[in-house]
Parts: sequence; structure tokens; C-alpha cells
Amino acid sequence: MKNKVRHFRVPLLLLALSATAATAQPLPAPLDETTGALPAAMPAPALETPRPWNELDAAGRDEVRARYAAWQSLGPEARERIRQARTRLASLPVDQQRALRTRFDAMDRLHRDGWRLGPQLGLQYPALQPLFGYVPAEQRARTLDLLHALDSEQLAQLAVISQRSAPQDRSALRDELLSLAPSARAGWLRARVGR
Repeated sequence: MKNKVRHFRVPLLLLALSATAATAQPLPAPLDETTGALPAAMPAPALETPRPWNELDAAGRDEVRARYAAWQSLGPEARERIRQARTRLASLPVDQQRALRTRFDAMDRLHRDGWRLGPQLGLQYPALQPLFGYVPAEQRARTLDLLHALDSEQLAQLAVISQRSAPQDRSALRDELLSLAPSARAGWLRARVGR
């Protein structure tokens, strides 16, 4: 149960990660006001106190389960990036943490949920959403495996394809991409983008 409660904070951490990815600069750590030095260890201020499992309603439990399943599906590199983002988030003043929470909560739910796919896919999710927002249940695992196997350049190419594809063509595009051998994906992406 401890792991389930911890995952209430994962989306906020991913937003912090996206903020650092977008600016390509680390989040600042506040200075100690008495010495002007960086603090040796900083406790993570709690913006919200997670409710115990037995106090959650069915929707709350479903949300925790979904976050936990998303966390379990991430690879070790993505988990490490999220842990690092948590450390950076904890070093921010509480008002900056609240501003990030407000910014995250203001996102469209589809885009917020896209962050459950991990830092790399979460950052690209708004552009990928037209093509991958509604994947049939029988294709979800294969689609996630494929998306996680692509590098950032390939995801950017796929984002262009996603934005350009007409709604009636998206299912056929996904089927075609899923049918490709991994070695053929890069060429398919380049050809589709027109590079």
C-alpha cells in the first residue's frame, strides 16, 4: 500500500520533469538564508497529504491503481528520471511547487494522463495523442512497447505524422507501423515525414 500512496505525486513530478526538459536547465535549489550555501539535505514539503487506501472511494482507488500500473510499466531509466525530478521538485519553495501543481491540474486530462507513459512519451504526448490517444485494447501493449522503443528523433517524426494524419487514416497507420519489423521503422518514419 505504501507504493500506491506514493504514486499520487507522480504526475506532478512528471510536470517538474517536463519543465526542466523544456528549458534544458536544472531547477534551482534554494540557498540557506543564514550561510548562503546550498543545503546538505532538504525534506520534501508535502503539498497534499495522500489519503489512506481505506478512505478512498472507488474512483480514487481506480486512480491509484492506474498510477501504480503506469509506474510499474516504466523502465528503469524513466523511473530514475522521475526520482531525480522528485528531488528537484522537493528543493523548490512551496509556492513554486504549488504553481507547478496548478499548471499541471490546468492541463487537459488526456495530456495529464499522457505523462503516465513516462518522461519521454509524456513530453511528446500532446502531439502523439491524435494517433495514439485511442488505441484498441488488443493493441495497447504492443503500441506501448513500440513507442518506448523509439528514440527522441523517431518520436518527433511520429508526432509530425500524427499531426498530419486524417482521423479516418489513423487506425491503418497504426496497424502498418505495428506490423513493421523494428529495423524497418526508421525508414518508414523518414518516408512518411518526407525527409
